[in-house]
Amino acid sequence: MVLNPISPKLTRRTLITGAACLISTPTVLRAQEDDQLIVQESATRNISSFVSHDWRDHFDALGMGIIISDTTTRVLQHWTADGDMRLYPTSVPVSDELTRTGYTEVVEKRKNPSWAPTPSMRERNPEWPAYIAGGAADNPLGTRALYLSWQYYRIHGTQDTRKIGRRSSNGCIGLFNEHIEEVFERTPVGTQVRLI
Repeated sequence: MVLNPISPKLTRRTLITGAACLISTPTVLRAQEDDQLIVQESATRNISSFVSHDWRDHFDALGMGIIISDTTTRVLQHWTADGDMRLYPTSVPVSDELTRTGYTEVVEKRKNPSWAPTPSMRERNPEWPAYIAGGAADNPLGTRALYLSWQYYRIHGTQDTRKIGRRSSNGCIGLFNEHIEEVFERTPVGTQVRLI
């Protein structure tokens, strides 16, 4: 018997491998479709969450600049005095009880700020350290902080980038370190702030 050199030899192993491929094909295709659906849903959520505001709906004049932080869409908008506006994704307070809304302003700026938990944080988390030095890898304020006129409230960076886009803070607004560094440089003390 002479075999055709072009056609493969049919063996039990070839038959089993071929059957396994045929059986698993719908599962692989379904998994790929599910992955595409997840990516599409995620992109839709992210795109729709970046709703921008007009500063004129909240303030009479630009003044030294304006920051509006929307705790629902988790985005911070920053306008400089010349009207240049940029958007940044944020982390927001983990619960409505920790969320403060209204008008405030930037009263102080610090590079590599130190951190100490507030009295209410110490009550909720007595295991937390009493103090973390500025510049420490585990400092929750990141590399920069804008101190607001409300006691204990800040707009700051974070070392834990998983928090951005989530309800994850104890009251503050968090940004990626590279974003807070940009906002920090563009924001003078006296900048108007509104948390909504």
